[in-house]
Amino acid sequence: MHALATELNETLQNTIVDAMLSDVGQRMFFPKGIVAQSAEAGQKATRFNATIGMATSQGQPMYLSDIYNKFAENSFKPSELFSYAPGGGDPQLRTLWKAQMLVKNPSLAGKSISLPIVTSGLTHGLSVLAQLFAQEGDTLVIPDLAWDNYELIFGHQVNAGIVTFPLYTDAGRFNVEGMKQALLSIADRKARLLLNFPNNPTGYTPSKAEMAAIAAALIELAESGMKLMVISDDAYYGLFFEEETATESLFAYLCNAHSNIFAVKCDAATKEDMVWGFRIGFITYGGKDLTEAHFDALNKKTLGIIRSTVSNCDKPGQSLLAKAMKDGPRYEADKLAAKTEMEKRYRILKEALKKHEGNPLLTPYPFNSGYFMAFKTKGSAEALRRYLLDKYQVGCINIADVTFRLAYCSVECDKIAELVDLVYQAAGEAWN
Repeated sequence: MHALATELNETLQNTIVDAMLSDVGQRMFFPKGIVAQSAEAGQKATRFNATIGMATSQGQPMYLSDIYNKFAENSFKPSELFSYAPGGGDPQLRTLWKAQMLVKNPSLAGKSISLPIVTSGLTHGLSVLAQLFAQEGDTLVIPDLAWDNYELIFGHQVNAGIVTFPLYTDAGRFNVEGMKQALLSIADRKARLLLNFPNNPTGYTPSKAEMAAIAAALIELAESGMKLMVISDDAYYGLFFEEETATESLFAYLCNAHSNIFAVKCDAATKEDMVWGFRIGFITYGGKDLTEAHFDALNKKTLGIIRSTVSNCDKPGQSLLAKAMKDGPRYEADKLAAKTEMEKRYRILKEALKKHEGNPLLTPYPFNSGYFMAFKTKGSAEALRRYLLDKYQVGCINIADVTFRLAYCSVECDKIAELVDLVYQAAGEAWN
């Protein structure tokens, strides 16, 4: 094992992180190679800097004027658009994102968490976590209604086992007991749990009481000696439409909860700031006994994965987002307008579904947030998807042939009722 990896492992020894690292995670480190030496030269090499492989002129990267001229004059320096981003992301953006996280999650105040590391979208963040913290013989617990990419990343990429539990109770609430029993079923008393709120595909977020119950159940397991890594996928964070809904991330409940809980927040500007194509995600770590030295070691291992896969993440997107967050006159107003529009569509959809209450062909799962809602189907969800597409030119998503997802985020308000009617009509035609 490389000496730098050994040094990081020694720093993390006897922590919850140490218990969760995969073999790859144990071996990973951030090399003191070109990137690290170039960063050091950036601070001290005031005479000549002959380190990084980037063509420059007059201290700025060379560029295509056909691209640079698309930006307003003097809005960005060439270095803000064309140079490499630091391995962990733009320092200003990381600081701004953490500050915003603390505003959105007031209970994080005073708790020790890492500075977010920029990833190339939330999916990349989850892939990084899978490589660092999961492998064959490990188990990831997720709800039965979950994004299919979880299985692809954790099951097929790193070969971890997948255990599921029913997302809902019979009363249509989050299944805390089901989650707990799934975790208790793991023989080695060590598990990774991944929860996504608002949920994709169902659009469900637990109430404040349910979120507290989730945290209490996990703390109870930790107190019994179980070691837990809890990943909060907060891709759709902020799109909450009901008063009772929990508006703080599960990460805020758990990051300082117990020595046996390793909390990780995986989020992104993708949906929160409506920059889907920018591919800007973040990983933030938390744990009761983790110190700044532990976070530094964790970050270096994370940077090692990033360095050895994508090298670094998109620079222009980070610069654009940081400028909007720091100086954008409409940053908050535009985000609020989008949320207001999503809530309006949500309420129209709720009303449109009332017309079809009791129809046994499609049963809506409870939803209260996010971009989606989903149906439990009596017939083949794939047959319904194809029928809608071929006969009515309507595109929806089939999940495992038993769940049918509607993304109302992409349907205008005046078309939502028509869409709902068509889905029910097509179900009657396709399955009869």
